[in-house]
Amino acid sequence: MLTIKNLMKSYNGRILFENAKLTVNWGERIALVGPNGAGKSTIFRIVLGEEEADQGTVDRDEYAITGFLSQESGDPGDDTVLMTAMSINKEMGEAVRSMRAHEAADTTDSEEYGQAQDVFNANAGYQIEAKAKKILAGLGYKQEQFERPLKEFSGGWIMRAHLARLLCMEPDLLMLDEPTNHLDLMSLIWFQRYLQNYPGAILLISHDRDFMDAICETVVEIDQRELIHYTGNYSSYVEQRGARYESKVKAYRNYKKQIDHMQEFVDRFRNTTSKASQVQSKVKEIAKIPVVEKPIAPRKVFKFNFPQPPKSNQKVIEVTNVNKAYGEKVIYENVSLVVEKGERTVLVGPNGAGKSTLLKMLAGTEKPCSGEVQAGYATKIGYYSQHRTELLTEDNTVLEEIMGTGDTLREEDARSLLGSFLFRREDVHKRIKVLSGGEKSRLNLVKFLVDPPNLLLMDEPTTHLDIISIEALVTALKQFQGTLVFISHDVHFIRALADKTLHISEGNITSYAGGYDYYLEKSGLLDDERMAITA
Repeated sequence: MLTIKNLMKSYNGRILFENAKLTVNWGERIALVGPNGAGKSTIFRIVLGEEEADQGTVDRDEYAITGFLSQESGDPGDDTVLMTAMSINKEMGEAVRSMRAHEAADTTDSEEYGQAQDVFNANAGYQIEAKAKKILAGLGYKQEQFERPLKEFSGGWIMRAHLARLLCMEPDLLMLDEPTNHLDLMSLIWFQRYLQNYPGAILLISHDRDFMDAICETVVEIDQRELIHYTGNYSSYVEQRGARYESKVKAYRNYKKQIDHMQEFVDRFRNTTSKASQVQSKVKEIAKIPVVEKPIAPRKVFKFNFPQPPKSNQKVIEVTNVNKAYGEKVIYENVSLVVEKGERTVLVGPNGAGKSTLLKMLAGTEKPCSGEVQAGYATKIGYYSQHRTELLTEDNTVLEEIMGTGDTLREEDARSLLGSFLFRREDVHKRIKVLSGGEKSRLNLVKFLVDPPNLLLMDEPTTHLDIISIEALVTALKQFQGTLVFISHDVHFIRALADKTLHISEGNITSYAGGYDYYLEKSGLLDDERMAITA
């Protein structure tokens, strides 16, 4: 279906990959992995013809349909959510728009309407419409939203509609670049199960290790400019990669030992006339030995003894009879809850249910319309939001900002910690005012770890992080002895940390005295009719 041969690509003299080979057969599920900047998205762009390789070829089966979910959704125009999902090709999109316009104008007896209906029927329009509705529901849209203009929705919901269109297309090769970024947990579960039943091939880039474990059968890593193939899911790949590294280290040591031994002879007898022929023989022999490069160790999770927060009250914070609304939209009505010392609570529920609003009320950055949110007298609150960067000093460098946070922090530890969160080498000398939004979010995250409060409130802390950085955050938070309340759609992160789950939906909060898997079992979520799979 897809064959990549001897591909090479470089930017500004830096080679991303060379002699790269990759074959995607019908029905295969492959994850493309590697550190940020390794060239994963570049390979996607080359396959799609959006970028040219320096060398090599990309051959696609001429009869195979390729579908790609772009991170840039473009202008949604005036199409409704359902119209977007049904537009599986240009002709179908035009036909659906024409039919809707004529139906609205009550001119369905016109020739144009008949022509549009012919195209609609030729594309199995009624089956596509039914399928689109099921997929949209699976991705979290409510039925009453199907006929609303897509432009009324946020970027994340626009991306879901385009994902629904892609799934309705059902291409032979489905290319997905970070497809779970805009999905809540319920939609993520549905999408994961849908892909498990998907009939076509899947080529995937993701930072969600649980998602890759559930979907992929092969992992291809970009490592030292090579594409290395591993059979199995992501967890299997991690084990195999470790064994491969140890094997490469052994091969390199043997190579060095052999070369050093022969070179020692050459150096020792280089000026000895009686040994001249043997020296020349050794020099030729050394030249013939294939060079074995010193392997680069895989990135490891940085382990650091983070300072522990001051002790808090047993009742860390309490919400009593809280009501919250934005205009006529009621978010919470007469809600009460208590957060106890040492709990690690995850907030789950559909997007728009009020998870972030609850976290903001706990943080004190959002006030309830009525009722009370009362923190304990010894509670020190820290609120991590992707958008909360005003506490950073714009003229500081990244390193200065961190060194100013922890009085006992050594520069060596600060650099290592920053490196684990993707601030490498010269990045630590960047001024904060030139950082991107994602970089500022990561820097805020590091500041929390260096000087943690005893109540840590975190809204999607794994956004902008790669897998190793997420694991570093998990390691740090496992050491954390305070209280944690967080929102995340990364299942691995939730499984590793949560011991209590609060499900938020339609203004109600349901408490489950266990983590993610306990919540799935007790909530009956997996038996929900929305989880019906239609791939």
